[in-house]
Amino acid sequence: MNQKQYYVYIATNKRNTVLYTGITNNINRRMYEHKNKLIKGFTSKYNIEKLIYCQEFNTAIEAIIAEKKIKGWTRAKKIKLIKTINSEFNDILL
Repeated sequence: MNQKQYYVYIATNKRNTVLYTGITNNINRRMYEHKNKLIKGFTSKYNIEKLIYCQEFNTAIEAIIAEKKIKGWTRAKKIKLIKTINSEFNDILL
């Protein structure tokens, strides 16, 4: 049996001005939805289409806890986290 994976991710727009933190069980599908504005709301309004940070978890509970923690951080702390794996803010799904 395949164990389901959960992801906490941070995505942004082309100019890296907006940081969006989310959770999903399918990062490729979720970013496709963001890039194609399939879900109306914050991410479509602010053109969130570039995945710049992603962390994998084995359970939904672990991912939810991590997402809530990151969402409570300052922008500076989020940027520091992103730079630990992606100093150039490149789209890591390409």
